[in-house]
Amino acid sequence: MIKRLLIFTLCIALLFVLALSIHSYFVPETMAYKLWQVYLFHFIATTIVYASMEAMSTFLPTQAGYAYLFLMLIKIGIFVLIFKNSVLEKEALSVAERFGLVVPLFLFLLVEAIGVAKLLNNK
Repeated sequence: MIKRLLIFTLCIALLFVLALSIHSYFVPETMAYKLWQVYLFHFIATTIVYASMEAMSTFLPTQAGYAYLFLMLIKIGIFVLIFKNSVLEKEALSVAERFGLVVPLFLFLLVEAIGVAKLLNNK
């Protein structure tokens, strides 16, 4: 369990560093929010979701899918609460700002879904 969690966290950390550096290189303009904060939120949230799913699959393996859906809703809600001032109050986001929100979401969601799917299929 701990070995899988450490490997997953290292993969997510590598994704965080690579994706943020590549994304920052291609977005030279200033944005309404700090791009590294969006990536950091997704890194932390993905790690917490995977660790929770690791624990849930050990204790209640039949309810793990429902727990994953619940954690996704909580993750989106917390993201909106944290970034509401910089994202939701601005009338129109530029294309770069929109991509700055969507790209990290889908990158981390994809890796998270693959990790959780492998975890649940092995149990």
